[in-house]
Parts: sequence; structure tokens; C-alpha cells
Amino acid sequence: MQHAMIAVIGAGRVDVRGYEAARQVGQLLAGAGVTLVCGGLGGVMEAAAKGCRQAGGEVIGLLPGADAAAANEWISYAIPTGLGHARNVVVVQAAQVVIAVEGEYGTLSELAIALKIGRPVVALGRWQQIDGVHRAVDAAEAVTMALKLLPEAVKASLPRTKCEES
Repeated sequence: MQHAMIAVIGAGRVDVRGYEAARQVGQLLAGAGVTLVCGGLGGVMEAAAKGCRQAGGEVIGLLPGADAAAANEWISYAIPTGLGHARNVVVVQAAQVVIAVEGEYGTLSELAIALKIGRPVVALGRWQQIDGVHRAVDAAEAVTMALKLLPEAVKASLPRTKCEES
């Protein structure tokens, strides 16, 4: 049985509103029994990781560089890739669904790769005008959508009550 993994993508620098949205997304993913995957650095990645870890969840950080110590303090498992921006492919490939919280060009590249390889994308904030992107108005809606978009075989790995809700 596959374990549910959802990527949270977004900029390395974010305003207070974006930080809080990403933190809430991470918290809700942990509550649903999902492992969060991210780029492991600051901004949206840090906020989502913080929310997830504070709620008892696990976070995989796929770092662009070769030094695991570059990960933010909330990462459970830091994986240094040495791939630079190419690690964006690995981030979206590792997850079954992607949630984009605001973001800049790096986020846009991850979003495009996710759509290209057939990963569902839920956008919170920016990128909602892109064809194929599911639009969410807040963190709760983004996570609810993401859970519903998980493949059926993956939903089976979630706690029973979460499977029934999605």
C-alpha cells in the first residue's frame, strides 16, 4: 500500500498572510495522516513544515543543494539532492498531489511540471487562472480538495475517518 504524500510548493520568501496559509495547510495535512513533501527551505516551505510538525506530522525536505544542514528546522527528513532547481521535478514526482501556496517562478516551474506529469494541482492564492489547476479559497478547502484528488489506492493508507471524508 502506498503512503499518502502531498507536496506543498511556494516561494522561499512570503508575506504574513501566505505564511499563515501555508502553516495551516501543513497542520491540516498532518491531521489527515499525510506526509508533507517540500523543498525544505524557508518561506512557504518552512511554514507548511512548521504546521505539519507542530501537529505531529512528518515532513520530507528535498533540498536543492548538497548540505542537509541547509534545511529549515521543521524538516523531519532532509534529503540533499545537489540538483539546484532541477529538484523541483523530484518534489512534484514524489507526491501524489501538489498544493501551491502563492509563489514565484520556481513555484510556477513546479506547477507546470506537476501538470505535465499528470499530478493534480490545487492553487491557493496565485496561479488559479492556469488551465488544469483546482482553485481553493483557503487552507481548509485546499487540503480537502487535495485529499479528494489522491488516488484511491493511496486514500486507503489514510486513517479511516479521513478516507470516509474524502
